[in-house]
Amino acid sequence: MPTQKYLFIQRSPPGGKRESPSPAQMQEMFAVFNAWKEKFKANIVDMGGKLAPGGKIVTASSVTDGPFVEAKEIIGGFMIVSVDNFEQALQIAREGPGMMMPGASIEIREISTP
Repeated sequence: MPTQKYLFIQRSPPGGKRESPSPAQMQEMFAVFNAWKEKFKANIVDMGGKLAPGGKIVTASSVTDGPFVEAKEIIGGFMIVSVDNFEQALQIAREGPGMMMPGASIEIREISTP
């Protein structure tokens, strides 16, 4: 049984409206996503999801709107996986369908346990 958890943070470049995929492209993307999800279902602890735009930035002294316009990347979603080591987490991320989007990246962070 996998022993280590990792947080995947899906990132993409800000701005720029992209063309909506055609119905045929949507079906193909959905098939790729389902095949990937099935392949790694034993490792996906929390499928996470897409994040809504906006949000708030909280500090000890204030609450402001976020994310900031100056951001170089937009965090679009997250996921938690459970694997034996970083290399396995890296394989899951590299094969992820989200990596097919131009400029996309996934930040992988190990979740520390006490």
